[in-house]
Amino acid sequence: MKKNEMIIATMILAGLLSVYSNCSKNKNPNGGNPPPPAPTTGITAWITKGDRSALLEKQANLLPFGSTSNTNPTIEVDSTITYQTIDGFGYSLTGGSAYHINRLPAAQKSSLLQELFGSNDNSISISYLRVSIGASDLNAEVFSYDDMPAGQTDINLVNFNLSKDTVDVIPLLKEILLINPAIKIMGSPWSPPVWMKDNGSSIGGSLQSQYYNAYAKYFVKYVQAMKAKGITIDAITPQNEPQHGGNNPSMLMSAPQQADFIKNHLGPAFQAAAITTKIIIWDHNCDNPNYPITVLNDAGAKAFIDGSAFHLYNGDISALSNVRAAHPDKNLYFTEQWTSSTGSFDGDLKWHLKNVIIGSMQNWSKVALEWNLANDGGYNPHTPGGCTQCKGALTLDGAINRNVAYYIVAHASKFVPPGSVRISSVSAGSIFCTAFKTPDGKKVLIALNDGNATGNFNIKFKGQTASASLPAGAVATYVW
Repeated sequence: MKKNEMIIATMILAGLLSVYSNCSKNKNPNGGNPPPPAPTTGITAWITKGDRSALLEKQANLLPFGSTSNTNPTIEVDSTITYQTIDGFGYSLTGGSAYHINRLPAAQKSSLLQELFGSNDNSISISYLRVSIGASDLNAEVFSYDDMPAGQTDINLVNFNLSKDTVDVIPLLKEILLINPAIKIMGSPWSPPVWMKDNGSSIGGSLQSQYYNAYAKYFVKYVQAMKAKGITIDAITPQNEPQHGGNNPSMLMSAPQQADFIKNHLGPAFQAAAITTKIIIWDHNCDNPNYPITVLNDAGAKAFIDGSAFHLYNGDISALSNVRAAHPDKNLYFTEQWTSSTGSFDGDLKWHLKNVIIGSMQNWSKVALEWNLANDGGYNPHTPGGCTQCKGALTLDGAINRNVAYYIVAHASKFVPPGSVRISSVSAGSIFCTAFKTPDGKKVLIALNDGNATGNFNIKFKGQTASASLPAGAVATYVW
């Protein structure tokens, strides 16, 4: 072969090899085209699974909106239909919680407070706290702000002082307010000073009628004394769990007694002192909606009342809507639910998301609060006779362990800031949900798969649909 012919043959062979190589490379599902780029707009999802394999885990891939065609159940979110405005999500900062958090090493404590109450990407942004007025049963000991020797009284509250709360609760609240000055705080008493009660005990008994004025003044002094410390009390309830007299501390208060106390004593005392702190009634279970309805039926008491608060150790969360139907001009609050030391992560995750977070919001609540923020591995401290199985959202025993209540609240608090408005969403199939529009216009859907198998479903918004999937028992927060 001549030299020129060899050059031509070599060129032809190289071309053939190039064509073959390109054909081989282009054998892909896109018919020879490059892979499509990942979507840059759509829904971001954070997921927690019952087996803990994902804990508030941000998903790498967005769920793109488009024109999906399938037979899966569809949750349609409609931001033009609005309901209640949200005040916040959080916990009770018990005396025991404050004690344990304050005893963390300084750097660890600072980091934890930023994680709990800050607004950065690594924070869960708790926006509402409930504190006890005096001791709750998750203090190391029982106390009020005006304890007197047996047989003595202090009708003018000359000896009133914030006493033991100045050691841990108040200093910690001040630190929290430096991180989030807008956080709302509710105060609830477990018992008044025992000299005001008919049994002279911190357990059970009732408020004697001759001390109604003194007890009203006690609330006034509390709000004013906290304000003097730089702490604004946004709301109070007159009595935690007024039909449970077996805790230590505790007190019984009937609906007529509560109406009388508010109408003739507490409300006028707040008014005279120019106190704007909200008065919220009941603060007990969903099995007796007639209690708050009875109090609100008293027009004189109702004039001073902002709304009603609920727990769910008995009854059904729909009781909130029953109270709203009777008094639609008054607000609703969900203020306490514990997780037990004997509970399971997966069982508690499902039940609390379905009832406390989704259920309370769908039934008009402005807040959803879990019970204790923190304790140690032995569920301490607690009063003699107080709760021995109340598991905090955090276990602080050298290390910081985040328990199921941490994730229950975080799936809402991190994404739904105060001022958000609940918008229309309808649960579909095994997927229970609630949705919000945030002040900056984002849409948030909190969804739980309450079924026993993976749930495939669609999220529809303004005519566009995205496909989603949740394992059995998992919860997700979707944001777009």
